[in-house]
Amino acid sequence: MPHCIVEYSQNLEQEVPPVELLEAVKAGCIASTLFTLEDIKLRSVPYKSFLTAGQEDAFVHVILRLLSGRTLEQRKQLSELVLASLGEFALKDVSLSVEVCEMERDTYSKKVVLSQKEE
Repeated sequence: MPHCIVEYSQNLEQEVPPVELLEAVKAGCIASTLFTLEDIKLRSVPYKSFLTAGQEDAFVHVILRLLSGRTLEQRKQLSELVLASLGEFALKDVSLSVEVCEMERDTYSKKVVLSQKEE
């Protein structure tokens, strides 16, 4: 945990490769000291079509999905650290936002399926 989903306008790929956006989010998560590197799951979703106030304004929106149990202050600090990490890019005319969403522990299910090694 967490699941980090980086949504961004595809026109930003000319300025910042998506993997660099993921690395920035990862850096913010690590800086929070809430997670180890092995805990962090990252993925990105480019948007080809997007409008903000009727215009194609560039954006990066990060959704951090966490299991419940962290304090409001911890979640706020995490959001601010990830936003600060994204702010280190020399981007102009872009909207950066971070949203922390809690997942209920009681309703979260997970199964990891591994291939079996032949001996």
